[in-house]
Amino acid sequence: MTDTIFAKIIRREIPADIVYEDDEILAFRDLNPQAPVHVLFIPKRAIASLEKAEPGDAELLGKLQLAAAAYARELGMAEDGFRTVINCNTHGGQTVYHLHVHLLAGRHMHWPPG
Repeated sequence: MTDTIFAKIIRREIPADIVYEDDEILAFRDLNPQAPVHVLFIPKRAIASLEKAEPGDAELLGKLQLAAAAYARELGMAEDGFRTVINCNTHGGQTVYHLHVHLLAGRHMHWPPG
């Protein structure tokens, strides 16, 4: 796997507005927010994309989702609702090849997005 911008954030080589961290997960505000709350939850152990995840990654993937939900509750956004998104590969809109969960909240979400 290439050395992504997310790997550099994990190593603190480039700054980020970090809002959550534990032994396995780091979360920070997106630089190009698509909602009033737009936070990226990333595993510290690099997985290129959801398509590359293996059965042994299931617990970590669940922890990413649970961390996003807990943060939405902490912000008071859970009751009104929020969205989590994982983009996968080029046609799925993935631009950084380090799996990440987008937490979007603070406005009414539409489907399709827009």
